[in-house]
Amino acid sequence: MKTKYKMIYPALCLFLCLSFNSCLEPDDSVYTTIVADKYDYSEQDMVRLLGNAYTPWRSVVVGMINETQTISSDETLVPVHPWGWNGTTINMHLHTWTSETGEAINRWGELYTGINNANQVIYQIESGMVPVSEGKENYLAELKALRASYYYMLCDYYGNVPYLTQFNVPDGFLPEQITRKALNDSIIKEVTEALPLLPENVDKSTYGRFTQWGAYALLAKMYLNAEVYTGTPQWEKCIEACDKIISSGKFDLADSQKEIFSADNEDCVEAIFAVPFDQSYASGLNIFNYVLNGQFSQVYSTTTFGGWGGSAAIPQFIDTFDEDDSRLKDNYLQGQQTYPDGSNVMCELGYSLGKPMDIVNVVPGLDWAEEPHGLHLAKYEYVAGMNPGAMSNDVFVFRYTDVLMMKAECLLRTGHADDVAKIVTQIRERAFKSNPAKAEVTGDELMEGSCYDYGLRESSYVVDNGGESPVVLIPNPRITHEGGADIQYGRFLDELGWEFNQEGRRRQDMIRFGVWTTKSWLSHEATKDANKELYPIPRTELEKNGKLKQNPGY
Repeated sequence: MKTKYKMIYPALCLFLCLSFNSCLEPDDSVYTTIVADKYDYSEQDMVRLLGNAYTPWRSVVVGMINETQTISSDETLVPVHPWGWNGTTINMHLHTWTSETGEAINRWGELYTGINNANQVIYQIESGMVPVSEGKENYLAELKALRASYYYMLCDYYGNVPYLTQFNVPDGFLPEQITRKALNDSIIKEVTEALPLLPENVDKSTYGRFTQWGAYALLAKMYLNAEVYTGTPQWEKCIEACDKIISSGKFDLADSQKEIFSADNEDCVEAIFAVPFDQSYASGLNIFNYVLNGQFSQVYSTTTFGGWGGSAAIPQFIDTFDEDDSRLKDNYLQGQQTYPDGSNVMCELGYSLGKPMDIVNVVPGLDWAEEPHGLHLAKYEYVAGMNPGAMSNDVFVFRYTDVLMMKAECLLRTGHADDVAKIVTQIRERAFKSNPAKAEVTGDELMEGSCYDYGLRESSYVVDNGGESPVVLIPNPRITHEGGADIQYGRFLDELGWEFNQEGRRRQDMIRFGVWTTKSWLSHEATKDANKELYPIPRTELEKNGKLKQNPGY
């Protein structure tokens, strides 16, 4: 059973689960909080202390999947619904966020909490506050690699940020802001130095922790995005890092994509760096509540009521899938939904009230969507009896398919399309078992543009009720056609979307392929503003630290 596994192997995973509730909210004083020096630590405290440093990754991945990397992309949105949700998620779709938009700035506090916690444990070890008789340098290397992983996400989201590697700082200390390139270089240096001291074994004792292979995956991500982060591509270095993982023989492709996201996925052969979740010991993986309506609690016999049904797949993205691609069926709920007894789920709100819940690949626009509009997200397995606000599926920040696709992308960009075709075909084979011929792809095909039909697709409605009920719907179509054939290596971007949808990475991929600011989708009109490739530094942080300068354009 999963709960037994996580209670025994390793103890770190248990602490991650137990400590999540207390660590979910970012610390407002992450630069100056000093640990009480009166506690009598022992070496047995190391697992607990390590867990405290890893725990913030839990809220980071939840935010990546549900907010920062996803609903701002051409993959998913949160439209206005009959039950009234039309908050800041609208700004995410339109790319009109500000330094006060929660979905755009929430990661800042979570990531600096992780950095602060890692710095604290490093300080406790180096000062002798926590006695470590064996493996001191290994623990320090692990913590520095972990800290670098938080800085990686800050580099991706905000670019120019405060950089701090000390914990014992004086009262009132304010860290200096460094450039995105300087941050990039610091991350690579720290991970490279830590790597030889990290464990090579992949087993229960290292699950959920940084190993050499997690460090190589982190380096690969930095090199893959180096042109965005620094202006200089590092394709060959990315390939080298990926090859270290591939040649280790410690990972493999899962037989099906579905098993990677199952509720009991801790034994998955693809897991390189995992963030553990368990509904019995922590809240955290809150995906169900984001994407499904309350009546689905009855469909899955969940332990508590939940679900506000906000997120929906963008129809243009869904239209890129081949109908025989099993990822389309496995990753999304569509069609008539039924209860366990076979009866139809019925809609409970809006103009669809009392009608069958027949989910269709249609979203009228950002301003209005009914319960059945837009395929519902279901990549992470929903199971009967789960806690909808605390699912047990572990999240793999780095997984083996990603490593293969990073290598493939770099090979494609350096003129080896036929080699790329072999890798992509291998990955596609598990998605086209019902029609194996469709799994094969050629190098020439991967050199083509995207099949995504970009452009505005608001089909009919704008809400205009003057604050009164009932809601009035006014036809107001906005339809343009921009296509995707002009996107360099766009077909490979399509492959990334088909494989990695709902994993909190689409924004990063779109930026790297030059689509983020240049294309329109659904109600989002192309901004043509390169400044939107970075999120704004939160206004509250600017007010606290006078050394910070806001990112351009905000």
